[in-house]
Amino acid sequence: MEKLALINLLYDFYGQLLTERQRRFVELYYAHDLSLGEIAEQFDVSRQAVYDILKRSEQSLTDYERKLGLVARHIDNRRLLSTALELLESGYPDKLPEVKSILSKVMAIEEE
Repeated sequence: MEKLALINLLYDFYGQLLTERQRRFVELYYAHDLSLGEIAEQFDVSRQAVYDILKRSEQSLTDYERKLGLVARHIDNRRLLSTALELLESGYPDKLPEVKSILSKVMAIEEE
């Protein structure tokens, strides 16, 4: 997965665990595509300070994922549901047991 998409996904899941300043910098840099210089100017800090805060934020988000695994679980569920949908759209009634099995796996993952 591309870094921009990954950081945005991690932020969606774990952003509230960051400090307010970290959240704001991540939003401006990754979601609003502001440069380090633009963010630095807006907050009256150096570009290096913005860079350091972004790197610490990325590390925190990655650490949360490593410990909690919510994004990986979400991606797995999306993949399983996509497969189930494709099987349902194939129109073959003999695929229903496979769809049921996939949906049971998703439900089990959600209950963990």
